[in-house]
Amino acid sequence: MTAADYTRARRLLSRRDPIMGALIRQHGACGLADAQHTEPFTALTHAIISQQLSSKAAATIARRFDALFGGRPTPVAVAAASDEALRGVGLSGQKVRYMRDLCARVADGSLPLDRIESLGDADVIDALTAVKGIGRWTAEMFLMFRLHRPDVLPVGDLGIVKAVQKAYRLRKVPDAARLVKIGEPWRPYRSVACWYLWASLDNAPDA
Repeated sequence: MTAADYTRARRLLSRRDPIMGALIRQHGACGLADAQHTEPFTALTHAIISQQLSSKAAATIARRFDALFGGRPTPVAVAAASDEALRGVGLSGQKVRYMRDLCARVADGSLPLDRIESLGDADVIDALTAVKGIGRWTAEMFLMFRLHRPDVLPVGDLGIVKAVQKAYRLRKVPDAARLVKIGEPWRPYRSVACWYLWASLDNAPDA
């Protein structure tokens, strides 16, 4: 998305949804574009590393992992590394297996990272969630923060659920169907709307 796209998104969201408009006025320019287009393979290895860890612990292990490969891990290099070397930087045995599966799928072409930007959102999610250890939420964050896709609505994200309940003053926690209905006016900029919802809680994902 370009700067003009973000401007267009803010105008559309404000016009269609007064509550979203209030969040936009409160938080200003959308920060979704601030995320870097990290090399896709590195982004996915870091997503696996970060699972069930604090941000600080994940960052430490990610630095060690990257350093093991001269600052730029590649599928070939990671596949060639011994289990001992991968465990040595702090990966659990399970995460080593996840890394192996990721590398194998890149190697056999079932996860075409070299052309993933050309795939539609659903195809990206299908390809990523076929990898052991990568679920739908991780795939959706990859779409939003790495590929900058404008129309993603992660209904399983706890922050989004809480933010919608708070902003729309709902008595009950909204389920997926309710979130989709509330978010319908946000199309085709649901990713942008999500950033403002996260901003309202000050807890955008570390993607």
